[in-house]
Amino acid sequence: MTRPVMVIVGPPASGKTTVGTAVAAARGLPFRDTDRDVEDGTGTTVADLFVQHGEPHFRALEERAVARALAEHDGVLALGGGAVTSAASRELLVAYGKAGGTVVWLDVDVASAAKRVGLSRDRPLLAVNPRAMLRTMLEQRAPLYAAVATHPVTTAGRSPEEVVAEVLAVLTPEEEAR
Repeated sequence: MTRPVMVIVGPPASGKTTVGTAVAAARGLPFRDTDRDVEDGTGTTVADLFVQHGEPHFRALEERAVARALAEHDGVLALGGGAVTSAASRELLVAYGKAGGTVVWLDVDVASAAKRVGLSRDRPLLAVNPRAMLRTMLEQRAPLYAAVATHPVTTAGRSPEEVVAEVLAVLTPEEEAR
């Protein structure tokens, strides 16, 4: 059965892509991002999908992308920040973790996330008042990330290299051998 060596979850600006690509490169593994999968499958950006079709449409596409990637990918997998809002995706992640999979939650504080996001137009849910939206999002989603994570990793006030080193240390010898 194919399954990811590691799944990375966390809110926007927590470092999922940065950390995921670095971990994958360090271990000679492929990297996959479900937001990119949705974009490739639709031919448009996540931000444009939100504007043109609404969040529920995007979340349905994201849920399918998560299920497909969990079944097909054998490297490091990063999920979109809101993927954990889907009960079906959470069930898949919990089952993956119970079967011995590694789900890393990159936890970030509001100040660090706000600094990283800046005025990015690529994050549709943060377009109006980024700091307030981030605070609300982090509070609402923290229990969801915690429910699926096998390893929480704090990113606030840490360099990407420090976070990557901690995430690499999470991999078991069996996972590294795959």
